[in-house]
Amino acid sequence: MSPAQDPERLHAAQLLASHILSSLRDIRGLEIVSGFEEKFQSCTAVLDVLNTASDHLRSIGRTQEADAIDHVVHIALSSISYGGLQLDGTIITSQDLSELQFLVTAWLEALNSAERSKNTPSLMATKPNTRRAMTLAEKIFAFHDVESKGYVHPGETIRVSIDWIMASEASWSSMERTYEQLGKPGIFRNDRFWLAGDHVVHPKLLAHPTVARLINSSERARKDFRMTDYQGMNYTIMHTEFYRERAQPGMIVIGSDSHTCSSGAVGCLAIGLGAADVTMGLVTGEMWFKVPECVNIRLVGKPPPGIGGKDVILYILKQLKRNTVAADRVVEYTGPGVKYLSSDARFAVANMTTEFGGITGVFAPDAVTNAFIKTRKLSKHKKNSVYFKPDEDAVYAQTCVIDLSQTESCVARHPNPDDVVSVQEMANTSLDGCFIGACTTAEEDIILGALVLEQGLNSGLAPTAKGTRKVVPGSLPILDRLRTSGLCAIYEQAGFEIGVPGCSYCVGSIGNLASAATVAASSFEMKIRDPRGLIDQIPPARWEALKGRGSLSSTKLLEPRYVEPPCPKARQPPPTEVASWALLPVSDETLQNTDIRDQNAGQTATKRLISGKIQRLGDFIDTDALAPAQYLVECRSDKSLGAHCLEFTHPEFRQRVTDGFDIVVAGKAFGCGSSREQAVSALLGCGVKCVIAKSFAFIYSRNQPSLGLLGITLKDEEFYQLAHAGSKIDVDVSRNVVTVSDKEFPFQLSIMERELMDLGGITPAFMKFGKQIFDALCTAGTGVKTRANFEQDEGSECAGSAPLQW
Repeated sequence: MSPAQDPERLHAAQLLASHILSSLRDIRGLEIVSGFEEKFQSCTAVLDVLNTASDHLRSIGRTQEADAIDHVVHIALSSISYGGLQLDGTIITSQDLSELQFLVTAWLEALNSAERSKNTPSLMATKPNTRRAMTLAEKIFAFHDVESKGYVHPGETIRVSIDWIMASEASWSSMERTYEQLGKPGIFRNDRFWLAGDHVVHPKLLAHPTVARLINSSERARKDFRMTDYQGMNYTIMHTEFYRERAQPGMIVIGSDSHTCSSGAVGCLAIGLGAADVTMGLVTGEMWFKVPECVNIRLVGKPPPGIGGKDVILYILKQLKRNTVAADRVVEYTGPGVKYLSSDARFAVANMTTEFGGITGVFAPDAVTNAFIKTRKLSKHKKNSVYFKPDEDAVYAQTCVIDLSQTESCVARHPNPDDVVSVQEMANTSLDGCFIGACTTAEEDIILGALVLEQGLNSGLAPTAKGTRKVVPGSLPILDRLRTSGLCAIYEQAGFEIGVPGCSYCVGSIGNLASAATVAASSFEMKIRDPRGLIDQIPPARWEALKGRGSLSSTKLLEPRYVEPPCPKARQPPPTEVASWALLPVSDETLQNTDIRDQNAGQTATKRLISGKIQRLGDFIDTDALAPAQYLVECRSDKSLGAHCLEFTHPEFRQRVTDGFDIVVAGKAFGCGSSREQAVSALLGCGVKCVIAKSFAFIYSRNQPSLGLLGITLKDEEFYQLAHAGSKIDVDVSRNVVTVSDKEFPFQLSIMERELMDLGGITPAFMKFGKQIFDALCTAGTGVKTRANFEQDEGSECAGSAPLQW
């Protein structure tokens, strides 16, 4: 039967044609001119319908709509391994048709999303002479500042527009609960939410009730939000394909995962936050930040052959240690040595900046970045790139020089990522297993690992029967590349099981950290081995033929055109309306209620005087201990999380809180580790009233006010000398004073923290202010003034200012 005579194909084509016409009318308000329907009648297959629609729309000047249909065609034709439907036009199932109809709707809706977003102000070719010098991060913040004056200062609180939101299936489960508490108010853009199933999902576990619930939650989000960028479960580790195909220089990305910083490899600010904060960004398209200090890690020299990004960041951790110069700062990687690091190597360095203790890591984008961005498949993920670079006289909180020529293969000994030693120092240490994968392992690393194995096999090495070996590529596109190039066969010959993309052993495993090359070399005898000898045997031509698109190019690269943030025009606030399909209005009764919370929301309002007894904890109490990973998915309330708070590290903690020792006094970097906001929920759930520490990790410190837990930073050593375990302590929030042993110690709360605490957290704040929450909290009108004491430089286009005083 010819295609024209196939009734099922003809019927599917007619249904899709009808759907396209109705979608253009209902979503874009476009009534098709005469002749369009006649063209559809000659189409005998769904792909014909899509191409005909695109051609006709382009012929009548509706280029945007034509591009949207072209995106659907691209997805329809692409391989499943690359996020496509892999249709050939000969067979069309009802599921295929439904998917095509959904994609048409989603991509047309994306045009509306983009049009509702803020207009990007005109960039400047050069820096105004009167404007203060800025770091790369400061320029990106200034560019996204909703009330931009063309510059920012460390310490001031600003409201910024967000380019992308990221989440995993595990973190979306928490975000969905917050979203429902907000009244399902819709999201800011259906084409800027990246939701990847990677944390606990696996094909063998799909029927497990907990996993099924997480998958259903993600699928529900995709449908409700009409998401354009969604590939389902085990397509990619959430950071891998986002960095490879979506993140662009100059963007601000927030994600509910501490390794969101991975995308800083391409010169964007990618920052991990708690689920409540990220949900608010998803809804409003905005977020507040207290502009952080920046530390400059200046890279000089050229690394030896075979030294990748994992080796570089481990060497940096060895030299500088975690939670030192990077703590609560943005880490900028600059200097002449950067050009010797591939995009994939930068990915590994940026990724592990969270282990370094930084808020995020960002590389100054250059010719390497420019070349990498140009390799992307879709133009929409190239054309929004904005290339900034730090001013030569930018002021950093600290500058550290790292000589890349001194880097070598290293091992970080469990459990501390900064307990780094040369691989030679641990040579011949016995291992129980070898794992190559994780979100820090890019395409370049996994290819090099295979080539190291190949040289080992060629030289007569054979895998011992001892131990297990597993390799997990970061995404299906990378896995497809390994298969088609024959590298999967090498891994299998060397005794490795090849897993599906996902976090895999990273969730709850115990192990030392090393590069893929080092792990590969060590896998033969299950003893740590220096990979250099095997690396040196790899023929350069073989590497050149197999290296990935994230590796350094051997051709001459073009520098990007650098620009400056606009000055001094202000951005306009976003419109309040959202698409009708995503809108479930909050009732008037809810909007009037400023005393709302549920079991996950924290205190309704900050008590003016909090009294209790002290329970002492030490330095570096991490979120993995506060909220152990194995309970995160099952526990869905503060109380259930609280039942496991510090269960494995401080088993007496919960009972002592019950006995009245409910004010925690801790040391440095309280809340370090992953971005899980459940750490705060667990403390609330077991009855903790307040946490006082010498310092808090960045993400954790934001989660406290967002969920309604009072956190106080006190650096006075006398306080810690007097704050004995079991001592009575009073916290007077009205006077900002802590009293212990009859001595008063003053503390500060930022105005944003106080506002959120007074409202009971970010969810009740949204109930009061709706989508204008950050406008309300970050501007005059609610008592919050974020831009005080500006120094006016008369006649200056970009006047200087003093940092905000809390």
